[in-house]
Amino acid sequence: MQRPIIPSTADAETPPVASTWKRIELAGADVRVATLYGPAGARAWFERLDAEIPWEQHRIFLFGRHVNAPRLSCWVGDAGAAYTYSRTRFEPRPWTPGLSDLRERVSALCGERFNSVLCNLYRDGNDSMGWHSDDEPELGPAPVIASLSFGATRRFRLRHRCDRARHVELLLESASLLRMSGATQHNYRHDLPRTRRAVGARINLTFRRVLAG
Repeated sequence: MQRPIIPSTADAETPPVASTWKRIELAGADVRVATLYGPAGARAWFERLDAEIPWEQHRIFLFGRHVNAPRLSCWVGDAGAAYTYSRTRFEPRPWTPGLSDLRERVSALCGERFNSVLCNLYRDGNDSMGWHSDDEPELGPAPVIASLSFGATRRFRLRHRCDRARHVELLLESASLLRMSGATQHNYRHDLPRTRRAVGARINLTFRRVLAG
């Protein structure tokens, strides 16, 4: 089994320059990882976001019925940036000050103007995200997805849709920024599996650009 890749941790409290991106070798995908803040900044952002975001439990369609998602979530975005996944349409909540600030930083670093973000709170190791691709029609054919995490380190897996030999597992630490672009969503699925280990809470912000209908 392939060993998990642990992206390096930077102590800087300011966003990294483009040269700090670490490219993850994965055929048919463009996946890169950077570290956005040092430990003190990461802790401060986790506490701020946890208090600032109006968390709720979304209902998702699974195995023929609607169930509670195994995590807390919030869809935030510009006016009109509605998003549909798991057969449910979500109208965006307004940007909070903290999310607005992070959007500017992440957009500049990733070279994409994001207009929305899916916020997820994984309360412990029982909370998870199943296998999926961010390939909804409103994201376009080759979306740029920027996933910023604060809090506990969790495993993140990517697996090719047709060839399961093509896969990678990452350990995403606090303040890690994962950028997926190009054909990544077309060729790969990803997940955040449950763990039996005792782990703390993790906040994940998945920035994206919803195209006008």
